[in-house]
Amino acid sequence: MYVITGGAGFLGSNIAAGIEERGLGEITIVDRFQTDDRWRNIAKRSLRDIIFPEKIFEYLDNHASRIEAVFHINYTGFFKEENVDELIDERIHLTWQLWSWCSRHQVPFIYDSTAGVYGDGSLGFKDSDSAQELAKLRPMSALAWTKLFLDRKIIDTINRGETVPPQWIGLRCFNLYGPNEYHNTRHQSVIPRIYHAAKNGKLFPLFKSDNPSYKDGEQMRDFMWIEDTVDVILWLVSHPEISGLFNIGTGCARTYADVLRSVYAALDEKPEMDFMDLPLEIKGKYQYFTQADIQKLRAVGYTKPFTTLEEGVSKYVKNYLETPDPYK
Repeated sequence: MYVITGGAGFLGSNIAAGIEERGLGEITIVDRFQTDDRWRNIAKRSLRDIIFPEKIFEYLDNHASRIEAVFHINYTGFFKEENVDELIDERIHLTWQLWSWCSRHQVPFIYDSTAGVYGDGSLGFKDSDSAQELAKLRPMSALAWTKLFLDRKIIDTINRGETVPPQWIGLRCFNLYGPNEYHNTRHQSVIPRIYHAAKNGKLFPLFKSDNPSYKDGEQMRDFMWIEDTVDVILWLVSHPEISGLFNIGTGCARTYADVLRSVYAALDEKPEMDFMDLPLEIKGKYQYFTQADIQKLRAVGYTKPFTTLEEGVSKYVKNYLETPDPYK
């Protein structure tokens, strides 16, 4: 059995789908739902159970002998991310409790770090396990800082020779896109938003650039198709000899203008562009370029090519967004 915290969210629900498709075992999801539509993300899954977060350790204790791995994909909660105390309680304290449980019971632990630990990118995007290299990183948000705090705490624990899970993987996902991201209006990719604007005869404005090195809409991200993401994660889990921090991205940055053109191409329409000023709250914090360094992933043996942006957007639009049921 696999336990997935945040299992009704975007990445968590896609991992659940991947486990089910591969017939790897039973799935228990830990999450809360309240009034949004995230229940639709798991409506097609055959699940062993759904557990609320406050009951997770009771559940783990009662099923310890059957659990193959714990995926801690950041149960999202319903708090404001600017509340740093709540971030610390959930992102740091809860994650460490799960790490400790997996250490005691010798269960593999896969957790969601973030590409946000790389800050403005000036130090590069290398997924080093070195305590010295981790100490150099300067994330630009409290949320990313909590993830880096945990990465460093884990590496320090390992370096002290303390008991750790038999396998541990820290996932540093770049810009993921694909089905089941719809409930997360603040953090979903721009693809469904561009799609819905185009379908309603409107223009979706891209950000203007305040950086002379980049034209309006030419800011770059490493856009990663969700099915490739799940394949990488489950491949890593299938190789218990592999542990560490891993970037999850294509290694090829593309522009937001490329994304917009890809959506219009999937709709067989001529692209139109509009631009808006950067919101005041992200001025000075906005990243103009991110690109995963995937040398480490390739070095441990993952050799599959990744879906191109054009292919991924086409699949997303035609197989999901254009259908009556866009869920995985």
